[in-house]
Amino acid sequence: MILIIDDDSAIRSSLCFMLKHAGYDTQMAVSPKEAIEIVRNTSPQLILMDMNFSLSTSGEEGLTLLKQVKIFRPTVPVILITAWGSIQLAVQGMQAGAFDFVTKPWNNAALMQRIETALQLSEVNINDDNTTIDKDDFDRSLIIGNSRALIDVLTIVKRIAKTNASVLITGESGTGKELIAEALHRNSKRNKKPFVKVNLGGISQSLFESEMFGHKKGAFTDASSDRVGRFELADKGTIFLDEIGDLDLNCQVKLLRVLQEQTFEMLGDSKPRKVDIRVVSATNADLFQMVHDKTFREDLFYRVNLITIHLPALRERREDIPLLVNYFSNIQCEANQLAPVDISADAMSFLSSLPYPGNIRELKNLVDRTLLVNDKKTLTADDFRDQYKRPHHEANKMNHLDGLTLDELERQSIIVNLEKYNNNISQVAIALGISRAALYRRLEKYGITFNGEKS
Repeated sequence: MILIIDDDSAIRSSLCFMLKHAGYDTQMAVSPKEAIEIVRNTSPQLILMDMNFSLSTSGEEGLTLLKQVKIFRPTVPVILITAWGSIQLAVQGMQAGAFDFVTKPWNNAALMQRIETALQLSEVNINDDNTTIDKDDFDRSLIIGNSRALIDVLTIVKRIAKTNASVLITGESGTGKELIAEALHRNSKRNKKPFVKVNLGGISQSLFESEMFGHKKGAFTDASSDRVGRFELADKGTIFLDEIGDLDLNCQVKLLRVLQEQTFEMLGDSKPRKVDIRVVSATNADLFQMVHDKTFREDLFYRVNLITIHLPALRERREDIPLLVNYFSNIQCEANQLAPVDISADAMSFLSSLPYPGNIRELKNLVDRTLLVNDKKTLTADDFRDQYKRPHHEANKMNHLDGLTLDELERQSIIVNLEKYNNNISQVAIALGISRAALYRRLEKYGITFNGEKS
């Protein structure tokens, strides 16, 4: 049974009709007092709840009711119903334990998707505590490793893959966030539909709407033909929003509206277009801190991270390093038509001891580089050590970075590379593995200024 709590008879009737048409039993309450009586005596599968029950629009009644409901039924998911202009109120509700929120007027398809996701996740939490990773029914292609830390992540992936829950993947750069996003898609009910990857760090504010929503011919000066946006390309599938922490505030508002309503408008066309997508996002930034610093919208934060998956750093899963080394070695040999290469025991020991601030990406680069420059059947620790050593002047600049936070490390890395490449922005961006646009945002973020900028 789904409980509908709202003092507006039209809204109650509309929700009741929609849910009964979808095969759900419903019960209705018109006031907080009546709702609490129902919650005391029955256990709804889910609750749809308005935030206001009087002439006041402060939402205090709704927040109080939510807290009371959570006392009696802490595991029952609650979806809040609020006006677009009161999203901050819904955010307070999320902080108080609500599962999700929708805005009036809602999109029936989007609301049903959120209801079904809430019910699916509720069942998962009850029934799938002992989920295991079986090769027969779980596709973990290209994800190498059997460490406890990695298996814990894959267990969560398997548990939630078949739902439509939005997922936020966090972790340091180079930990394999894109591979986890792909695993979520391959193991979902959407796996026959598109998986569309978008690097938000590489899209400027001026191009955001055209890239994401598409445009009609003549919508702006250079629009010589129609263009399909990323959201439309991902319809019925999954959209992967990488580097979501790099998105500026203006673009965050535009993204929030699409994720909330699952509708968008192409540039140059006022006709709303519906889209059915699952959203998976990733970041190496601390979004909690960014929300605190007012550089990332709190309402968007709650929209994209219904489920959070944190990827461990490579130093936290060192037992996987030999498997990764052999995998990268075999791939490189096949790609370059080389004879298979053995990795000595002392080489494995050396590789397993390194700090890897660049994580799996750094390990892969070291293995590839060492294999390609050595025409040997067996690679030793000395072979890898020779390729791992930094130039002396660069090592001296980096020695003082021990103990710094990730943000401090990133700032210092940018400064070191600006000096190394004589302020050549393109070269610095390539060296750091990010786009020029993302580099400019980081320069602004860390307050790094310099003279003689070059491109």
